Amino acid sequence: MSDPTPTQRRAIVIGGGPAGLMAAEALCAAGVEVDLYDAMASVGRKFLLAGKGGLNLTHSEDFAPFLSRFGARAPQLEPLLRGFDGPALRAWAAALGVETFVGTSGRVFPRDLKAAPLLRAWLARLRAAGVRFHMRSRWLGWDAEGALRFATAEGEALVRADATVLALGGVSWPQLGSDGAWASLLAERGLPVAPLRAANCGFDVGATAAHAGSPGWSPLFAERFAGQPVKPVALHFSGQGEAPRRFERQGEFVITAAGIEGSLIYAASSLLREEIAEFGRARIELDLLPGRSAEQVAAEVAHPRGSRSLSSHLKSRLGIEGLKAGLLHELLSKAEFSDASTLAARLKRLPLALVAARPVQEAISTAGGLPFEALDAALMVKARPGLFCAGEMLDWEAPTGGYLLTASMASGRAAGAGAAAWLRTQGG
Repeated sequence: MSDPTPTQRRAIVIGGGPAGLMAAEALCAAGVEVDLYDAMASVGRKFLLAGKGGLNLTHSEDFAPFLSRFGARAPQLEPLLRGFDGPALRAWAAALGVETFVGTSGRVFPRDLKAAPLLRAWLARLRAAGVRFHMRSRWLGWDAEGALRFATAEGEALVRADATVLALGGVSWPQLGSDGAWASLLAERGLPVAPLRAANCGFDVGATAAHAGSPGWSPLFAERFAGQPVKPVALHFSGQGEAPRRFERQGEFVITAAGIEGSLIYAASSLLREEIAEFGRARIELDLLPGRSAEQVAAEVAHPRGSRSLSSHLKSRLGIEGLKAGLLHELLSKAEFSDASTLAARLKRLPLALVAARPVQEAISTAGGLPFEALDAALMVKARPGLFCAGEMLDWEAPTGGYLLTASMASGRAAGAGAAAWLRTQGG
């Protein structure tokens, strides 16, 4: 008897985010029958949320710097990204009728900036290819015989498949479907799962000069400035220890009720998170005037101000007003603010202590999960042949800017293709 062809095989994809949808697409392309299950009433919920402010699909930078954004996991992600990189993602979107453009920051967006049209076109193509969608079906693990268990409106259902792809996401924004429940299900089967932690997250600040009694901004500062962006600003971070973590970049961030968040903070979040875990806090320094040298700032602060107040002097000579002036009053003592040389130095290096990452449920993405060491090159779990994993449930992280979505889709594509290839090797 000859080996069966992929069309005689059935694969189950669990998870309807970008990684799961891409896995289903790759399986269909290989002629495998696909059933996709998701706990929510519709797929792509987090994908749609990401598109509310303009869907950042990928980044246009060259492959080497693009790959470097994935840090320690770059070697494991490299083959996946070479199979589906930024240009490939743009070509994929174009095939769905979605034109893309490169923004001034190098980020790539759909021409209309919206996620919904792309998702609708994608789902239409998947349905036309034969993918069957089973919504409101929450995965509960396996039964004693190895069948997949799902909680549905009609009760528990048992499903068998020749191959399974898990693409269940992390634990950020659980109300959109990714609650991390899969971690305990895999751990029960003896699979290693690194603790799920916040990535691309905000941080709570420590006590300030204006609010020395407890961590956090003073009530007056928080009420006045929460939600406002700090820009332009440069962030400098040099951690403690024998091999200190370092970060330096210009950008912008946002004041929150308890601390700070935003793109510049997200870019440094993995370093800041690990610093706090090891030492209890992370001390960053803010350059409020990144376009001016320290010498220029010192000269302007020292310039005679006559009868003008110091606040008026800083506004007229350096443009320091509003939120940036508020930060100075919040973080400096009266003595520091009144001393010209100290004030000039602080305008270029304003220290701010961060004491805790915001809860993982608030984060944009998740670190931790199933380590690559537990998988083969096709993303199949070594200890469970026929089980493949993809997306954010794997142990990797990346900053915002299109990197997260590209790698999630690349891993989904690789897992789907890997499952199809593995099915070809299986006898009837």
